[in-house]
Parts: sequence; C-alpha cells; structure tokens
Amino acid sequence: MPPIVCIVGASNSGKTTFLEKLIPELVRRGYRIGTVKHDAHGFEMDREGKDTWRHRNAGAQTIAIASP
Repeated sequence: MPPIVCIVGASNSGKTTFLEKLIPELVRRGYRIGTVKHDAHGFEMDREGKDTWRHRNAGAQTIAIASP
C-alpha cells in the first residue's frame, strides 16, 4: 500500500500553501503524487488560483475533489 498523508486544518490556515512546498519535494524524491480536495460548498475544478489548480501546478499527477 502506498503511503497516505492527510493535511487537515481550518480554512485559510495554509494547507494548500504547505502542499505547494511539499508536493515538489516528494516528486523530486521520486514519489508519484495524487491529491483529494474536500469541498463542502460548490466548487470549480482546475480554475487558475483554486486549490485543485494549485495542486496540479505544484506537480501532483492526479487530483480529485469530493463534495456532498
């Protein structure tokens, strides 16, 4: 089973900013990265500046979003 890391925190606490630093480092070390973004509200995927776009821009190969 591949390693799984969860980044959890309050809104505007820096989770995505942290991932923008972590993802490139893990890719540099040879890991293939996938992210899952949880959104309890309406969402727009891969729109410039949004979290999913930022995940991809940081180097994640696969990005998913989960919403009720």
